[in-house]
Amino acid sequence: MTPAALHTPLVQILDCEWPILCAGMGGVARHRLAAAVSNAGGFGCLGMVREPPERVRAEIEAYRRLSDRAFAVNLIPAATERGLLDAQVEVCLALSVPVIALFWDVDADLVRRLKAQGVRVIHQVGSAADAEAALRAGADVLIAQGVEAGGHVRGQISTFALLPEIVALSPVPVVASGGIASGEALVAALALGAQGISCGSVFLATHEANAHAHHKQRLVESGAADTLLTEKFFRNWPMPAPVRVLRNAVTEGRHDALYAQRATPVIGAQDGAPVHLFSTDSPLEDATGDIDDMAIYAGQSCGQIHDLCSAGDRLRQLVAQAEACLDRLEARATAPRPVEAPAATPAPVASAGQAALVAVLQELLAAERAGARVAASSLSQTRDAAARRLLEQVRHGEADSCRRLTACLAHLGIEPTREIGAFHDKAMAIANLDERLAFVDRGQRWVIRRIEAQLPLCDDAFVKAELDEILKTHVTNSAAMQRS
Repeated sequence: MTPAALHTPLVQILDCEWPILCAGMGGVARHRLAAAVSNAGGFGCLGMVREPPERVRAEIEAYRRLSDRAFAVNLIPAATERGLLDAQVEVCLALSVPVIALFWDVDADLVRRLKAQGVRVIHQVGSAADAEAALRAGADVLIAQGVEAGGHVRGQISTFALLPEIVALSPVPVVASGGIASGEALVAALALGAQGISCGSVFLATHEANAHAHHKQRLVESGAADTLLTEKFFRNWPMPAPVRVLRNAVTEGRHDALYAQRATPVIGAQDGAPVHLFSTDSPLEDATGDIDDMAIYAGQSCGQIHDLCSAGDRLRQLVAQAEACLDRLEARATAPRPVEAPAATPAPVASAGQAALVAVLQELLAAERAGARVAASSLSQTRDAAARRLLEQVRHGEADSCRRLTACLAHLGIEPTREIGAFHDKAMAIANLDERLAFVDRGQRWVIRRIEAQLPLCDDAFVKAELDEILKTHVTNSAAMQRS
């Protein structure tokens, strides 16, 4: 069958054939890997965090000698000295890089600068709050990174728990990342509303990856339980941050005396520079020294990766697995069922009635998305414990309502709107938080009235049940706001 489900809008935005991104792994994702992924129909990304501008230029030029496909350059503003970051950005702009992928703290000024120059911006996030910040800045695509991911991990939520929450909030495409190493996982991500996946470990274990052979071998020999999160790899990263790695002497405490002193002796070399103990730099292809004491990054998906192959073969495996999975699901859906006593045929919904129902659902979805963004934005503006509890309750309720409304529209065969209701801008224009909360409660009560008016007119049992749950949530949250 034609895998139409794999041809998501994301592939038009990124100008690729398959919705599979290569993660911008620093040092590992250089031109050979990025070009191999792009030439196979995926979307390649050059991992250029903290790289000197000369190397950024050389890697972009080398990529273009191997591929004429679109690609991204990955930068991490929070981990890069400002002068170096500005120089990296200047090189990317001078060479007309089409897409920049960013990670960690949201640098809104940088996002706006890139957008003003016509660059598309992908932002990887680990929480709904980060997603909100990236959307406010103008990101074109979000990557929802789950805690299963290898390397630096931003959030604390698993991929398939975080993904639907961000999908519900986002008017732009969302990509799933973390613990994904199969076509079946791609299909699962699409089922949860993602428009693609971003993979690191599966592409690290390829011939084109610029990782050391020891790193690749350990990854394919390991399972999910062999990985762990640690903050012991701290050198070259300006703030405490967990990384997911394979266990080694550092994680087992054999260097704890040095760690306590923050001593970082040289343990090897690569790229013509020393590598220090506790460095966040993983061992690259030319690394020498105590390789296994370096950061051996691996996601929990490593247990699904059993061999080394070319990046093109890896990508084709993912696509073939996804197509086979879709075929199996289609076969199950169309398989003959045992003959049963005929059930009463429900009266069809009149086209005008369904059109009116769809209009209400879309209106509610835009409003709920706006409400969720207001709650998330307001959370960042207060430290008051009671106000934060209330806002978290509202944000969760709005996000859950977005999920339910999206499910209702899917049930009716309708593409959900990506609009954000005008309520957001109106609410955020209110500077006083107490007054804004009162305005939010008015929004809760508007939703209550809208659903109460719609329920008697709704003949679809599934939609009616979902609207009833949304109504209960808003009644509960409105009561909580009025008590505060």
